[in-house]
Amino acid sequence: MTASPLTLSRARRLVLVVDDDADNRELYVESFSLAGWNVTHAANGREALVWGLVAAPSIIVTELRLPIIDGISLCEILRRDRATRGIPILVVTAETRPEQLERATRAGATALLIKPSAPDVVMAEMRRLVQESDAALPSDRLTVNSGRTALVKVHPRYWTTTPAEAALPLVCPICTRLLTYRETFMGGVSRLHPERWDYYECSTCGRFQYRWRTRKLRRIS
Repeated sequence: MTASPLTLSRARRLVLVVDDDADNRELYVESFSLAGWNVTHAANGREALVWGLVAAPSIIVTELRLPIIDGISLCEILRRDRATRGIPILVVTAETRPEQLERATRAGATALLIKPSAPDVVMAEMRRLVQESDAALPSDRLTVNSGRTALVKVHPRYWTTTPAEAALPLVCPICTRLLTYRETFMGGVSRLHPERWDYYECSTCGRFQYRWRTRKLRRIS
């Protein structure tokens, strides 16, 4: 059973789960509740927007494939509203198309996991994102009526072909040809925890992503 967000104890974190699959929602609610989270949930993007404004969750866990308002549009709307723009958004999705995952990142998703993802994996990522959100600089915070603290300045997220630090010369791990650099996405949850992904192409093997924080190159198409 989901507790009412207006009567939740502030000692426990509130997570908003957004998924149109009732079984998935039930699994998340049970697993997260047992782990000490307060949980509320929505079956579509419109319900999620209402809960995001009313409940002021610590984090939102959402699927991209949603009825009425899809997950990408949901991220965009949440990031435009002052009351929700600083809430970490963890996308847990069955969507695997690289272009759609990139759109989600551009729309404001803080992190992405691909289904199937076990609840403990999802919760580990939830804890990480909430901790990083809490670690944001005090100047980025505003105390709201509920007594909670919410971010009101979003860490800049943008695409560029001319990053301050030049892209690394990398070779294709499949054919060993030199990869062609295409673009960079700068993101992250806060100024204390920036992220950078560089995108490359191989004329024969496809598109690759290089994540600076982990120093890992992976094929994405």
